[in-house]
Amino acid sequence: MQNLHDTDPVITRAALPGDVNAMLACDAYAQAHASRGEAVRAAVGQGHCQVAMRAGQVAGYVLTRDDFFDYGFVSLVVVAPAHQRRGVGGRLLAAAEAACTTAKLFTSTNRSNGAAQQLFASAGFVRSGQIDHLDEGDPELVYVKFLR
Repeated sequence: MQNLHDTDPVITRAALPGDVNAMLACDAYAQAHASRGEAVRAAVGQGHCQVAMRAGQVAGYVLTRDDFFDYGFVSLVVVAPAHQRRGVGGRLLAAAEAACTTAKLFTSTNRSNGAAQQLFASAGFVRSGQIDHLDEGDPELVYVKFLR
């Protein structure tokens, strides 16, 4: 069954301080980990966060950094459960690309996170490497997208 909001366009823009509470409300991890809220507030304050809006509501957000070996890095993509698998993640990655000022944009996810791996592949990211021992038994897979 199609959600009525699926026909509404997804709008991405720079996140504003007034968006933070709604962003955290759609993020289950943030509900249990106060450090996520601190990271989101810092990213918004530094201009390193894009938010996706659909029908006037926060559908998700993406945090970026610009200090990953002097390249851009997507450190977090969150899509509200009601908006998952409806193009919001792809739009957020496109917004991160548009905001990136370096020739390459990196991101990563655990090997166990198949949904993120599919999202990155569909957005044109390719595997770049692996980092072991961050989460024992679940290596971090690094991806890159060449922008310029």
